[in-house]
Amino acid sequence: MESLISLVNRIQRACTALGDYGEESALPTLWDSLPSIAVVGGQSSGKSSVLESVVGKDFLPRGSGIVTRRPLVLQLHRIDEGREYAEFLHLPRKKFTDFALVRKEIQDETDRETGRSKQISSVPIHLSIYSPNVVNLTLIDLPGLTKVAVEGQPDSIVADIENMVRSYIEKPNCIILAISPANQDLATSDAIKIAREVDPKGERTFGVLTKIDLMDKGTDAVEILEGKAYRLQYPWFGVVNRSQADINKNVDMIAARRREREYFASSPDYKHLAHRMGSEYLGKMLSKHLETVIKSRIPGLQSLVSKTIAELEAELSRLGKPVATDAGGKLYMIMEICRGFDQIYKEHLDGVRPGGDKIYNVFDNQLPAALKRLQFDKQLSMENVKKLITEADGYQPHLIAPEQGYRRLIESSLVSIRGPAEASVDAVHAILKELVSKAIRETVELRQYPSLRVEVGNAAIESLERMREESRKATLKLVDMECSYLTVDFFRKLPQDVEKGGNPTHSIFDRYNDSYLRRVGTNVLAYVNMVCSSLRNSIPKSIVYCQVREAKRSLLDHFFTEIGKKEAKELSNLLNEDPAIMERRVALTKRLELYRNAQTEIDSVAWSK
Repeated sequence: MESLISLVNRIQRACTALGDYGEESALPTLWDSLPSIAVVGGQSSGKSSVLESVVGKDFLPRGSGIVTRRPLVLQLHRIDEGREYAEFLHLPRKKFTDFALVRKEIQDETDRETGRSKQISSVPIHLSIYSPNVVNLTLIDLPGLTKVAVEGQPDSIVADIENMVRSYIEKPNCIILAISPANQDLATSDAIKIAREVDPKGERTFGVLTKIDLMDKGTDAVEILEGKAYRLQYPWFGVVNRSQADINKNVDMIAARRREREYFASSPDYKHLAHRMGSEYLGKMLSKHLETVIKSRIPGLQSLVSKTIAELEAELSRLGKPVATDAGGKLYMIMEICRGFDQIYKEHLDGVRPGGDKIYNVFDNQLPAALKRLQFDKQLSMENVKKLITEADGYQPHLIAPEQGYRRLIESSLVSIRGPAEASVDAVHAILKELVSKAIRETVELRQYPSLRVEVGNAAIESLERMREESRKATLKLVDMECSYLTVDFFRKLPQDVEKGGNPTHSIFDRYNDSYLRRVGTNVLAYVNMVCSSLRNSIPKSIVYCQVREAKRSLLDHFFTEIGKKEAKELSNLLNEDPAIMERRVALTKRLELYRNAQTEIDSVAWSK
């Protein structure tokens, strides 16, 4: 089972190294899922002495007021032989064999985080102790609960410490080691009070009574230790710490343990409980219990880690890759992102993604409807036909058919088709622009880089503007061509008019009767309708060729040419990512590394079991 505690130790160290302290954040926390033992007690409860007794070494800072100002994750490793030593996570590969220096380093590291003020910090210090005199165990020493702020501390310090302690012990995976002095009323114990609030049934709480030897004569702690005065699910432990005189005389901790055993064995009050009293027994029982809890949590940890890895990988994928460092890498990255955008844009046009079907709607509905709305009947009214034919004849009336009149009537009618033709060009242009916006939104990588997103959007719109201008010219040429050359066969097939016209003795304005003019108007309308039918097919072809086809082929060609000329600094500006996304990616990458390491560690232990 030793490897189970070592497993949690390794994962806890990795959590601290990668910024996971179990605090509330936007990132998943592995720390909260790891079984741990938190040591809770009020100031002067003997909390530090209990820890030193379990370890068998003097190594914790001492003094008045709040001495422990950062959580201390104390990892004990039993070794078979060799010299005792300690290591800090923040000082890798440096071994401390002088435990007075360990005490000093705890103080110094606390000051590095909090300054020389008396503030507290939730960032833990990790200390590993290797000794043949310890059991495999991990304890988290929390700042002592206090009731008043001392000089140099903010008024909120009392609540701040309580909130920090509560943040640890309220988690269901935390085992609470509640330290209470036996020479004070248990009802006033800070540790028992806060433990009861988060663990009312006592299912996660181990009670420890200190200073049993300092109780008033005629009093004892038997009822508490037997679980009668305050019942917990687990038995109470009693310990006898070194006195202040022993500490001042540097009494050896191993000798102190021996004296502790002798005290309980020889005491009439506690003799029957001596087999489960003392700091040595406390350490062994906590180690055994922690191993049992860790073993029961392994399957849940495996499931949680696997699920979280998948979630972290998915979010990292959405955020995209980090920016390349060299100019060539940046250029390649920009080109790849643009190709991705271009592909998405083509998919919209080709029907793989929605939106391209709107172009067909322009050709199948909007253009025909616009052509139908043209008022050819008004253009070809009897009055207008007569006017144009007469004006076209000039001073000399036509001999057989009013050819010039026909031409003027046809040209004046066909010119009006330019409007629907231009409207179709503009409608398709609007759709192509809309699809650019859609494709930009759907290109995940462009979300990372606001500057590049703007540049790509502007370049695409500029290309579409050029294509629209070319399309307008080509489409209007189709209309102009119909105006410039009429289809002769249409008129050859018309019934020939054998009449010469009106009475030459009459005025020129009376030269044609109504039936003749009506027939001219009908012939012109038939020809115009024929041309409309033809343009209804050719206008879409022109638009697709000049706009849609070109958008698919060369939407960003000009942008690619320009981007190749840019300097490294300009490329960097295009890839100037949102700082919030950069920070999020770094944090997610670290957290993913933590979970992957944890997965490897947990799986290796799980398989070995």
